[in-house]
Amino acid sequence: MFEKFNFTSRQISNYYKAASRNFIIARDSAIPEVTFTFSYESLIKLAIAVCAKNGFRVKARVGHHIELLKKLAEFMGDKSVFKVGDKMRRKRNLDLYGGGILMSKKEAEEYKNWLKTVFAKAEIYLFGVNKLL
Repeated sequence: MFEKFNFTSRQISNYYKAASRNFIIARDSAIPEVTFTFSYESLIKLAIAVCAKNGFRVKARVGHHIELLKKLAEFMGDKSVFKVGDKMRRKRNLDLYGGGILMSKKEAEEYKNWLKTVFAKAEIYLFGVNKLL
C-alpha cells in the first residue's frame, strides 16, 4: 500500500497546503455537507503530508484511505485519529455510494472542530509550529 520515497521539504509543504486549503473551505462554509466533505478530504490530504514526512508514498488501491488514516494515527500517536477518521470515511462512503446522507450542522461542526485539533498537532509534527490555526 505504501512505498518508500524521499520527498523534498517543498513537496511535503505542498501536500500540507492542499490539506489546509480544504480545511479552510470546511471551516468557512455554512453548508453542513460542504463542511463535512472538505473536512474529510483535508484529513486524507493531511495524512498524505504526514506520511510523506516519514518517507512513505501511498499507492492508490482499494482501502488506501483506511491505511492512510492508520498511518496518521500511528505517526501522531493518537488512536482517536483512526477511530474518528474511519467514522468519517464510512459516512462519506454511505453518502457517495449509498444514496446520500443528511449531515446535520451540529455533526459537521463537531467533525470540523475535531479536525482543527488534529491539524494543530500535525502542524507541530510537520513544521514545529502552528501555521494555519
